[in-house]
Amino acid sequence: MSPIPRNRYVTFFLIALLGLAIDLGSKDAVFARLGGIGLPGADVYDFFGGWSTFRLFTSINHGALWGIGQGMTWLFALLSIVAVGGVIVWLFVYGAAKSLWLTVSLGLIMGGTLGNLYDRAGLHGLTEPDGAAVYGVRDFLLFTFGDFHWPVFNFADVFLVTGAIMLGIQSLRAEATEKLGDSAASETGSDPSARAVA
Repeated sequence: MSPIPRNRYVTFFLIALLGLAIDLGSKDAVFARLGGIGLPGADVYDFFGGWSTFRLFTSINHGALWGIGQGMTWLFALLSIVAVGGVIVWLFVYGAAKSLWLTVSLGLIMGGTLGNLYDRAGLHGLTEPDGAAVYGVRDFLLFTFGDFHWPVFNFADVFLVTGAIMLGIQSLRAEATEKLGDSAASETGSDPSARAVA
């Protein structure tokens, strides 16, 4: 079994830490400027007018991606911890880090997972007007297309979705390669002259 190249460790942790820094830094900057706790959305800064718009719109998500599972912050925090452990084991124990593609995609997923886990643990220090700690993810990116409002999200979500898409592409590539190999093996097995050449 070939060893994992050392640069894979650097690549993975660099992407994860950079993603975490971008996510937390952007959340801190936008929420410090706009607020968002106890305010009606703090809706400001239209960048594009007309049919489609992009806005900075602060909100707290007590669920998962796209607002799924509201009020289950503890469950998603627990799943995030499990995911962090699973990614590390898959990459560096089972050797997935030999693939640069998987290293990058899982680095993005790790950065996004840690960014939202930080918020779900209440480490951002936000409080409700009554002083109660806020355990929820800070979102602030809002796109609208006509009357349709895309769910508010953050950079952690961007990294998670990008990493998941990359994993999907990798899965399709692996499946295509496997089918090609099976097809070649089948052709070789059915042709005596091909067997002789092999």
